[in-house]
Amino acid sequence: MKKLINAVDTVLAESLAGFCAAHADLVVLGEAGKYIRRAGLKPGKVALVSGGGAGHEPLHAGFVGHGMLDAACPGQVFTSPTPDQMLAASEAVDTGAGVLYIVKNYEGDVMNFDMAVEMASGEALSVLVHDDVAVEASTFSAGRRGVAGTLVVEKILGAAAEAGMDLPGLKALGERVVAAIRSMGVALSSCTVPAVGKPTFELGEDEMEMGVGIHGEPGRRRVKLASADAIAAEMLGTMLDDRGGAAGNEVLLLVNGFGATPAMELYLMYHAARQYLQSRGLTVVRSLVGNYVTSLDMAGCSLSLGWLDEEMLGHWDAPVHTPALRVGM
Repeated sequence: MKKLINAVDTVLAESLAGFCAAHADLVVLGEAGKYIRRAGLKPGKVALVSGGGAGHEPLHAGFVGHGMLDAACPGQVFTSPTPDQMLAASEAVDTGAGVLYIVKNYEGDVMNFDMAVEMASGEALSVLVHDDVAVEASTFSAGRRGVAGTLVVEKILGAAAEAGMDLPGLKALGERVVAAIRSMGVALSSCTVPAVGKPTFELGEDEMEMGVGIHGEPGRRRVKLASADAIAAEMLGTMLDDRGGAAGNEVLLLVNGFGATPAMELYLMYHAARQYLQSRGLTVVRSLVGNYVTSLDMAGCSLSLGWLDEEMLGHWDAPVHTPALRVGM
């Protein structure tokens, strides 16, 4: 294992310290590193809190700031944060309008965020993200996994909260956004968790894992390496079949890298995906390409489609200023 670290036990703490120092104008590290919060809170706004295991950067800490999250709770690599982290974050950012938790569908995250909702002193609700169409259940989840579509949920709800939407309205909007998103990933290599020191799984030089999860969970099947066009066609075809024929023909297309895929290849995948969608009669009206929901050093990518209505598109286009995403500010 070759990684730029000092010691396995201090990877997360040292990374968080560097992240918050580098973006001190936007974020603040909470007591004992339990959470990262927005530097400038907006009184009277519903607070958005998310989190999950480290290793998916910039998700979630990179999306703390104006127009997205108010706080993020980082767990150890691929390990859920604890309820006390979530409560500490909530208390730090709740200015009186309540807290909405945005939760990826993994058993540890769901259990701990549910406990935080029950223990919260103020009003708290949650939205569960489950956008992965590859498998119905996996090593980590009961039901579909929450993957790169989480970014879309955080962006749209962040803008709506910034505009003053109340807590019940945000929860209802979040559930609509989740229902409008589909995602699927492919891995060309495994990731290596620092504490383990070796790849999570092995792939042959001519193999890929179709439908892989963001923790290295198995996908639909292991297959021979294919062209970018063929990979895009399989993933998008699966999403379109899942969504159904009455979904509408205008979509958001997110091409998300898993951490070790060059930007050149991500844009090539975007080209392949856009051409396939055009062949199926769909028009890409919004786009995002880059490493946003990663899996440490995994090579590969995911594709996400969002069938966003006018309200959702308005919030997607709204200004945002976070360490990892900045638009219109």
